[in-house]
Amino acid sequence: MSKPKVLQIGQLSERFNRELAEEYEVSALWQQAEPLAFLREQGEQFIYMVSSARFGCTADQLALLPNLRAICSFGVGYDPYPLELLRDRGIVLSTTPDVLNDCVADLAMGLMIDSARRLSEADRFVRSGAWSSTTGFPLARRVSGKRLGIVGLGRIGEAVAMRASGFSMPVRYHNRRAVEGSPYQHEPDLLALARWADFLVLTCPGGKATHHLINDEVLEALGPDGFLINVARGSVVDEAALIAALQQKVIGGAGLDVFEREPLVPTALRELDNVVLLPHVGSASVETRQQMADLVLDNLRAYIATGKLLTPL
Repeated sequence: MSKPKVLQIGQLSERFNRELAEEYEVSALWQQAEPLAFLREQGEQFIYMVSSARFGCTADQLALLPNLRAICSFGVGYDPYPLELLRDRGIVLSTTPDVLNDCVADLAMGLMIDSARRLSEADRFVRSGAWSSTTGFPLARRVSGKRLGIVGLGRIGEAVAMRASGFSMPVRYHNRRAVEGSPYQHEPDLLALARWADFLVLTCPGGKATHHLINDEVLEALGPDGFLINVARGSVVDEAALIAALQQKVIGGAGLDVFEREPLVPTALRELDNVVLLPHVGSASVETRQQMADLVLDNLRAYIATGKLLTPL
């Protein structure tokens, strides 16, 4: 019996690629010398696609996949997919929610602690040999008891709030609509939340609705004692405005796991001491990445067997 054909847009882990190839006849689009030419010739044979929140797929690619019915995506982000086009064509999309909540929330807390307590800066101070100087290392900011504002109280935002309770942090959040049954105070005005918060943590989706949601006005409201933490999407923050705010000490500091043009990080950001920079590693633990891979495969198996996804968007 022949294996079902699957189009894979971008390379994932070696283990995932191997497991996928064991069950399916996989065509790796990234290995094609001319991907669109390959799709023009072979695209009609594919009903199933595997991709990720990093690679997504384009309208041009979809136009050459007339029989595509399902996309199983690695990650929770869906902004790199043309959602309206998918809906118009009846193509279903699955993501990998919940399994990465804890790791991303852990990282958000880590960035809060690192940026406020200046851990990465202190590490550089010691490594440089400056500790032996008479100036000493400057004082940092406390985390415990500080006010936490969450932009996007979804699964990850709630996991951040739960961790913040261990630091005795009062929590408020900004969503378009209040979350029914939430114990946290809803703040419909983002500027008001920024003015109130000591830490403004971004856990909202990317895409058009949140593009540059965090602009110079929000950063000014956050103020010189406030910290911006972004574990959402780089597009949510106006990066040029953030650089200016950090350079001019409009805000106290920032912790960033995501950027507007990954993997390109502006030189101006890399030169600043009051920002912690990570290479988009929110879900990057061995355990979580394996759970995400397993869920992609489970979604694909379920759709082929039943015509339904386990975790549809």
